[in-house]
Amino acid sequence: MAVATGAIVANLYYLQPLLEQARGTFHVNEAAASSLVTFTQLGYAAGLALVVPLGDLLPRRRLVVAIFCASAAFMALAGLAPSFGLFAVATLAAGLFSVGGQVMVPLAADLAPEERRGRVVARVMSGLLTGILLSRTISGLLAHALGWRSVYYFAAGLMLLLALALFRVLPAEAVRPHIAYHRLVFGSFALLKEFSTLRHRAWLGAASFACFSLLWTTLTFHLSGAPFHDSQATIGLWGLLGAAGVLAANAAGRAADKAKQGTVTALAAILLVGSFALMGLGGSSVLLLGLGVVVLDIGSQSMQITNQSIIFALAPEKRSRINSAYMVCYFLGAASGSFVGGAAFQAGGWRLSCGIGVVLGLSALLPGLWWSRRTVSDLSG
Repeated sequence: MAVATGAIVANLYYLQPLLEQARGTFHVNEAAASSLVTFTQLGYAAGLALVVPLGDLLPRRRLVVAIFCASAAFMALAGLAPSFGLFAVATLAAGLFSVGGQVMVPLAADLAPEERRGRVVARVMSGLLTGILLSRTISGLLAHALGWRSVYYFAAGLMLLLALALFRVLPAEAVRPHIAYHRLVFGSFALLKEFSTLRHRAWLGAASFACFSLLWTTLTFHLSGAPFHDSQATIGLWGLLGAAGVLAANAAGRAADKAKQGTVTALAAILLVGSFALMGLGGSSVLLLGLGVVVLDIGSQSMQITNQSIIFALAPEKRSRINSAYMVCYFLGAASGSFVGGAAFQAGGWRLSCGIGVVLGLSALLPGLWWSRRTVSDLSG
């Protein structure tokens, strides 16, 4: 389940090191190419809202296998697409059906014995983070060796293999009580009204992931041009710097367990702002860019883990719906960051993109400092 979760979430990130190559194939500008990342993330946000709630209605083995098969179909379509328009539609649909991991995480929690539940969920989530970490590297290396379309054929084949494996190993479930589909979908968003803490943390999550997405969308264009002229393989290797984010997530989780969420929130937002300031000033230096990427990944992952530790304490019996509402906001933030970043890079290059990143970081820092002064119990309900 950990491997499958990492593999399917990787579908969201394969495109980022390929943007320059895809842009040349379809003869579009940087802003249009970066919109492809936005389409993928919007598709994922739609999947979180429309597909993931089905896990409370349908047998999850059947649902997960169907999601992986649909993902395979649309990744293959993206690889075969002869036009920019069809490719955009395929990436949107691929994003929609990349939510299999968000169905399996609660399933893993349900299958695990109570005394091991935390470790089991952590293991599946480590698969998700590893998939994000390795996706850009795998994408860059494959594109360099076999062309950018090979990445999509590889992903499609992997989805089919994992669909077969999951069909064989996931257990069958008893018939579940019927719940009207509209109640599943809209019930998640009603929680945003019910819990002010969830609204606040959804904003912070959206702002931090907007920073993350803006960086990885525009960094490809920056590294492809002067003075670097990097290949897809080299650009993909930059994704390995995200290992710092995985380590930071563990540290943030330990701090959250010690009721230091406010401190971690403030430090994470400061790192987001500082990373873009550093990269904007040192845009021609590999060392400063690399340091900025590490700092941003640490800030983004620390914010995410802290947010989740807080929102999951609001109402344990509603965790799936709380996660659905939060993650929709989270990926809407990512889509906004990709779109704004691409437009900024087209209009003013790397420094303008970093300036927008500083503004996004401040949009997390300033309210985060205020909200973090109040406890979860003060904010809930």
